[in-house]
Amino acid sequence: MKDITTSNSYAQSDVRSGLVVPLMEQFYTIQGEGAHTGKAAYFIRIGGCDVGCHWCDVKESWNPDSHPPTPIQEIVAEAKKHSDTVVITGGEPLTWNMEPLVSSLQSEGITVHVETSGAYPLTGNWDWITLSPKKTAKVKSEYYNAADELKVIVYNTHDLKWAQEHADLVGPECVLYLQPEWSKREEVMPMLVEYILAHPEWKISLQTHKYLRIP
Repeated sequence: MKDITTSNSYAQSDVRSGLVVPLMEQFYTIQGEGAHTGKAAYFIRIGGCDVGCHWCDVKESWNPDSHPPTPIQEIVAEAKKHSDTVVITGGEPLTWNMEPLVSSLQSEGITVHVETSGAYPLTGNWDWITLSPKKTAKVKSEYYNAADELKVIVYNTHDLKWAQEHADLVGPECVLYLQPEWSKREEVMPMLVEYILAHPEWKISLQTHKYLRIP
């Protein structure tokens, strides 16, 4: 686990234990991607990521010191006002110990999903794990059996071969998605259609929230 710059109110031990996390934003919206597309959910975006995807659309999340250290009790109190489903994303949320936040949300009857690159140790007993591997960071082996959904962002033709390498490692119940990188979607989509017609175990995921112009 990493350290973040905290005020005197919060000790680094609170950060390492997962009782305080760098919170970038939280908001109620519609899940736009993957297996739960179209479902209302409360999103919690955790700051901090060193995976470094060049096409990342939330680069402002990368520096954890840019986001206020926030006690998880405050996050849970706000989340339960809005939805019985929470999606924790980033940044890379598993940079931090997520077990206290996940268990606290679940104790309120909330179903908790995560979107992760799999680059850091898996903490938390999640209800749904979306594994979205990145070429810049090796996936830790425990994610392959744990993943409910494999979502690979496709930027070029080589990404299809790379996606299949990961698909060969996940469990038989894991749902497989290929998602065009947003800035290349017009170029990539015909390639994805052709690939999925030849490999029907895969499905297409779209960033529908961007088409809908919602967060």
